[in-house]
Amino acid sequence: MDISTNKVNSILEKYGIQKKALISILQEIQAEYNYLPQEALIRVSEALNIPLIDIFGVATFYKAFSLKPRGRHTITVCLGTACHVRGGPKIVEEFERNLGIKVGETTKDNEFSLETVNCLGCCAIGPVVVVDGEYHAKTTIGKVKTILKKYQKRKGE
Repeated sequence: MDISTNKVNSILEKYGIQKKALISILQEIQAEYNYLPQEALIRVSEALNIPLIDIFGVATFYKAFSLKPRGRHTITVCLGTACHVRGGPKIVEEFERNLGIKVGETTKDNEFSLETVNCLGCCAIGPVVVVDGEYHAKTTIGKVKTILKKYQKRKGE
């Protein structure tokens, strides 16, 4: 993927090239590229006069940031206690089987990334799967293919 220096510069200028805006700047870069490209982080480091190691420290501390490209759709499976006892681990395995990837990976076509979380705070409707912010309640192994098809259909969008 080509990283546009102009795009990164316009994001920096939007925040007045202020150190205190680092997280907001990183969020916008992440939204633009679906991850934090190294070239963009170098440009941010130069513009804000913050050591690159400190920028990487922030980028790796927050789970919302990714240093490698994520899929167009992010699938998050809850493995909190309620979801775990209701089959969360088996649901993860079914996603892995259907996508051909493991947790923390992205499909080769960059369509899907799979991750897990320890709790989403909606135990009553577990097991819960979230795809691009859309919650799927009481998920079963049988619902995995249906969930995937829903997002695969959106390919032409």
